[in-house]
Amino acid sequence: MVAAAAYPDKPIRLIVTFAPGGASDIVARTISEPLGQKLGQPVIVDNRPGAGGSVGGLATVQAAPDGYTLMMANSTPLSIGPFVLDKQPYDPVKQFSHVFYAGSAPVLFMASPKAGIDSLAGLAKLAASPNGTPFGSGGPASIGHISGEFFNAMAKGRMLHVAYKGGAPMTTDLLGGQIPVGIDVITAFVPLVKSGQLKALAVTSAKRSPLLPDVPTTAEAGYPKLRIDNYFGVSGPAGLPKEVTDKLYAALAEVLTMPNVLKKLEENGIVYNQMTQAEYAALVANQIADWAPIIKATGTKL
Repeated sequence: MVAAAAYPDKPIRLIVTFAPGGASDIVARTISEPLGQKLGQPVIVDNRPGAGGSVGGLATVQAAPDGYTLMMANSTPLSIGPFVLDKQPYDPVKQFSHVFYAGSAPVLFMASPKAGIDSLAGLAKLAASPNGTPFGSGGPASIGHISGEFFNAMAKGRMLHVAYKGGAPMTTDLLGGQIPVGIDVITAFVPLVKSGQLKALAVTSAKRSPLLPDVPTTAEAGYPKLRIDNYFGVSGPAGLPKEVTDKLYAALAEVLTMPNVLKKLEENGIVYNQMTQAEYAALVANQIADWAPIIKATGTKL
């Protein structure tokens, strides 16, 4: 058992399951420095992309349950990635300690201005054409990928997924017109939409994003079942001592009251509401239960 007074006495690793520049990376880097200040030890972001987030997820569950290896959890490594591999690498409910909920953000469907697509209906029409259309995401089995597959099934389209190693390289090709459509968490794309560099088609939240109030929801665009929120949280391997999870929870709760942290999250489209550890764990389990049959129906495999 790790004594509360002793923890932490060395740096903490915070695994991000995507490359630098994506939504999870932004959240991790927003909270890591103030969290380290609260705990008295640096929190070091460690990007471990691959296999639909499962590379980072596996590194987390295989770590010692001592609080020195944590994961910037999100829907991909917990609700998607493990279920599209031939062999499920871990149980995202039983093999993790889900410590702290840090907010959620919707998925954004967007197009390069060069593509000539100005609505979700326009994308559906293009997707249903004989040649279909490619779409990019931050990686195979990412939430952008799965959202695209959900939409493709609903639109009865022929959309071809182009997988990137993170949201940043996908954005580069989308801005350059190398791909016509991108689908990803809203986080990094608000400035690009506001500046006219990208065309937003729809957000997957129940309500319009206050950051992009002119962009319709998927329900408003005719797809009420295309309702997707990507959550963010801090999780660790199963078996973390209560003294450790309590200390982490208390420190993170303080960090998430800091005006500069909340402002940064809000600027990136992330809505934060405080949850208990039990509520966060239930959110993870419920999303897995809701999405599993849909993911299976798409036939997505890595």
